[in-house]
Amino acid sequence: MAPHLSLGIVLTLIAGLMSGNCMLPMKFSRSWQWEHIWLVFSIVSLLILPWALALMLVDQLFVVYRGLSLADIAVPFLFGAGWGIAQILFGISVRRLGLGLAYAIIVGLGTVLGTLVPLLVQHGSQVSTHALIEVFAGVVAMIVGIALSSWAGQIRDRDDKAASQSSSANRYGSAVLMAIVCGLMAPMLNFSFAFGQQIAERAVSIGNSAPRAAYAVWPVGLLGGFLPNILYSLYLLQRNRSWKGFGRTATDAFLPTYMGILWMGAFALYGMSAAYLGTLGTSVGWGLFQIFMILTATLSGVLTGEWSKASGKSKMLLAPGLLCLVCATTLLAVSNR
Repeated sequence: MAPHLSLGIVLTLIAGLMSGNCMLPMKFSRSWQWEHIWLVFSIVSLLILPWALALMLVDQLFVVYRGLSLADIAVPFLFGAGWGIAQILFGISVRRLGLGLAYAIIVGLGTVLGTLVPLLVQHGSQVSTHALIEVFAGVVAMIVGIALSSWAGQIRDRDDKAASQSSSANRYGSAVLMAIVCGLMAPMLNFSFAFGQQIAERAVSIGNSAPRAAYAVWPVGLLGGFLPNILYSLYLLQRNRSWKGFGRTATDAFLPTYMGILWMGAFALYGMSAAYLGTLGTSVGWGLFQIFMILTATLSGVLTGEWSKASGKSKMLLAPGLLCLVCATTLLAVSNR
């Protein structure tokens, strides 16, 4: 395996570790509600950090942006906005369907589309038949792994009576439809990066290295994602009249800030890893990133006791699910050799 490919996989692994644990600090909030945490998290992760990293790492950043067409800016921005809407729909879907089913639909669709669309649209004619077979085999293994892991989580939640039961029979269909829409929109953040490569290419043309140039894409794409998330947080603060919650425990502000650092750090490393992964960086890299994220989140749940009271059936499903994800990692990695 080429050194640059190995480095790309290692960076993607670290990104998955960070992303898989970025929501963990929410468990330790003492008084802030979801909207307080999400407002600060969105400002830190989608606005402050992307611009700070781009300004520090990309030489002549505003020269890069001035040399772009409106379409070069609009495409990643609009894909980012679509992803921001998907973030909101994800939270609603989990409340209505429960974590297991919502995760299976949304993460499954998002991972598959985020892997295959850039591959087929951008590189379909450049990839050998053998590599395509390996990618598709990896995607199938990924789907099976996600389905088994989500099924195991659904059984665990049902056994613990922790799954959401808010959906009535007549609302179930609409909740599933919402989850499907969310799954279709979820990979738009990867589309933002994949189809925003004109920005990175422009940064390279004026002297930036490819890994550094990747940071020029994120301020544009994540600004699109910032708008729906911040508007929804402000809407909840106004509807719930919870503005005064910000003054209760100021130390709670550290938690969403830390979440934002983990989240943005993960995507910054993913963007860098795509440059090292070669031709299929924004397709295969996305699949690897999602696999490492799911593995990390699941294993963190095991280590923190979330599965300590799970039934034998759920654990029997979880084990082969994780094994399928490991197999998918191997297939996707060798396809990009």
